[in-house]
Amino acid sequence: MELKWLCVTLLALGILAVQAHDMDEDNDADDVVDIEDDLDDGIEEVEESKSETSSPPPAPKVTYRPPVPTGEVYFAESFDKGTLDGWILSRAKKDDTDDEIAKYDGKWEVQDMKETKLPGDKGLVMVTRAKHHAISSKLSKPFVFDTKPLIIQYEVNFQNGIECGGAYVKLLSKTPELNLDQFHDKTPYTIMFGPDKCGEDYKLHFIFRHKNPKTGKYEEKHAKRPDADLKTYFTDKKTHLYTLVLNPDNSFEILVDQTVVNSGNLLNDMSPPVNPPREIEDPNDQKPEDWDERPKIPDPDAVKPDDWDEDAPAKIADENAVKPEGWLDDEPEYVADPDAEKPEDWDEDMDGEWEAPQIANPKCEAAPGCGTWQRPMIDNPNYKGKWKPPMIDNVNYQGIWKPRKIPNPDFFEDLEPFKMTPFSAVGLELWSMTSDIFFDNFIICTERAVADDWASDGWGLKKAADGAAEPGVVGQMMAAAEERPWLWVVYILTVALPVFLVVLFCCSGKKQPSAAEYKKTDAPQPDVVDDEKEEEKDKGEKEEEEEEEDANEEKLGSDADLGSASQEEEEEEEEEDRKPASEEEETVNRSPRNRKPRKD
Repeated sequence: MELKWLCVTLLALGILAVQAHDMDEDNDADDVVDIEDDLDDGIEEVEESKSETSSPPPAPKVTYRPPVPTGEVYFAESFDKGTLDGWILSRAKKDDTDDEIAKYDGKWEVQDMKETKLPGDKGLVMVTRAKHHAISSKLSKPFVFDTKPLIIQYEVNFQNGIECGGAYVKLLSKTPELNLDQFHDKTPYTIMFGPDKCGEDYKLHFIFRHKNPKTGKYEEKHAKRPDADLKTYFTDKKTHLYTLVLNPDNSFEILVDQTVVNSGNLLNDMSPPVNPPREIEDPNDQKPEDWDERPKIPDPDAVKPDDWDEDAPAKIADENAVKPEGWLDDEPEYVADPDAEKPEDWDEDMDGEWEAPQIANPKCEAAPGCGTWQRPMIDNPNYKGKWKPPMIDNVNYQGIWKPRKIPNPDFFEDLEPFKMTPFSAVGLELWSMTSDIFFDNFIICTERAVADDWASDGWGLKKAADGAAEPGVVGQMMAAAEERPWLWVVYILTVALPVFLVVLFCCSGKKQPSAAEYKKTDAPQPDVVDDEKEEEKDKGEKEEEEEEEDANEEKLGSDADLGSASQEEEEEEEEEDRKPASEEEETVNRSPRNRKPRKD
């Protein structure tokens, strides 16, 4: 909590510093120049429009309407009538279970979700926990596996999370014995599909019962486990859409929230495989007694060397070790506790002679050791251990024995496992240690577009409503930090620190207004006048430097030609006399200061 308020305080201080810096810049600009009225009006209009656009738009309101199938369906249920009409509660008992928990007496109700964003959207809720629940409903007509795909789709929301339990659906096989009033765990089903979790094992079942064409017996075939991480679907307390698509070409897809998380083929990706192997190992075959499976054997010609000492110890005393100075040989490591007292209820006849408990000898604390000193043990360089002959390749090696293969008497080949047993009802037969599991919008059909439309009108509205009600980025960051307090440290490093660096950089120098920000008038602006003065000053200094350079050059020239100085001066005087007066005046005007006239 302290980290939370520290982060919020730092963010607030950073924003205030930036605003204060901007206000100072605005005040300086007002002191320098007056903005024209029409420019003020334009800026105000821009600021007003900016403030209007920056305000967050109101969250869109999502109105719920019960989904309606857009094509032929075998089963569709949205529970928006608010009743369990068409559903049958089981009154069966589980076999081989104590009578107290054998009954299917778990409670089902049609309710709104606890934190619904769509008033009027109801679903089937498994209300109780730690009980057996079973409920089922008839299809409009039995589903027969022929040339059309099978699509089963429904929604699940673990409103209270999930500890141990399932939310899978069973497609109950069409049989003369099917009695939904006695629906239980042994009731034959064709397909079982949906989420299941216990402990940290997150599953998404797809199981179908395949009939052996030779024996007539049914065997469960389990789809391979998906590679996707399923944990979020069980823990985020959101409504998720589960879809199974089974095609006549034996391919299948499993989707969560309309995203494929598992796919495969009934012939190749089920365990155990649909079709048994053509050959099996002969159960009556036995390994011959002389069969040699040893790839390596001890060398029969090897002899132990004469200097091999098998009795040499692995460790010996270090002869170079020296007893540390100050070692207390006469002091034991442990002594009787002098402060211990015999308990009052100690009975020597029953408990024996009482002895004070042992404690570490306090005299040994400052010494390197107490008791009889012994040399430390080190590895014996002469140790070789027990001699064994080296291993060599076995010339009689025959490999690992395996029983011979024989034709499988139970072999069959079913190339169309898609053609499963028809089913005529859908049911939920569940046990859960968590209550209030929410089910909604069941549909069984053959067209993908029909299932997608149903999902869009049901689960799609829930998703849109949840998205509209979700907090902004800041709210999500705050909520995440409430669950993971260490995130406040990350926020400070990634948000507050850069803000202060920006503020520090902005405050380190005064921002100079550009010339384009001033209005154009006839009178020179203060900054313009200052710039002109500065330019004149720089120009004067430059001309002074040029004068000094000219003087130095003249001086150097006169020193080099001392012999002809007088003659040159006379020639220069004659040339100066011939120059027009206008040229002299032009030279004078070009210089910031009047040069001293040369003496004849």
